[in-house]
Amino acid sequence: MDELKRRAAEEAVEQIESGMVVGLGTGSTAAFAVEAIGRRLGSGDLRDIVGVPTSARTTELARSAGIALATLNDNPRLDLTIDGADEVDPSGNLIKGGGGALLWEKIVAAASDRYIIAVDESKLVDLLGKFFAVPVEVMPFGWRTHLGSVVELGGEPVLRIEKGDEPFVTDGGHYIIDCRFPGGISDPVRVDRVLRDRPGVIETGLFLGMAPEVIVGRRESG
Repeated sequence: MDELKRRAAEEAVEQIESGMVVGLGTGSTAAFAVEAIGRRLGSGDLRDIVGVPTSARTTELARSAGIALATLNDNPRLDLTIDGADEVDPSGNLIKGGGGALLWEKIVAAASDRYIIAVDESKLVDLLGKFFAVPVEVMPFGWRTHLGSVVELGGEPVLRIEKGDEPFVTDGGHYIIDCRFPGGISDPVRVDRVLRDRPGVIETGLFLGMAPEVIVGRRESG
């Protein structure tokens, strides 16, 4: 699957032109894209690219690849963003946040003129939530108060834990509750709305109605 992710990421990077301001996603596929941008810069195929990273991890990767960086406050509008996804449904709706950067990823995506999602074919699903949990980013204060609402929606919530049995903390200082929905999510719009209406819920990993351009790395037939 890594090879399929790499192919999709490199195809996405072909959409970048010199002088662009580019959102840089988080995760394994986005890392392949950052590497490909660095190679194109190193060869002179691209010039004057500015990257806006969606996590501290991507910031480090981009710097090592030789990509000049800025923030959204420096560049409130981006030419395009390249990112990966955990699941993609036939309408282009996504589950994202396996890497823990869903809030910054959604902000950057919303600020982009073009939103390109690069995935391997295993990420294509007919119904969101069939295989991946929906990450829900919450304030640490009172995080347990959200568990009952997830259960009422048909989900199975689990606080994301890091090594050492400590809660995972996002770059924004929040916790993540991973919510599995056995059999998938029949009404993702409702799930997203109900959760985001709760005080203390910052964002969900349901990326709905964003109309991304989806590039899929597929196994070669034959």
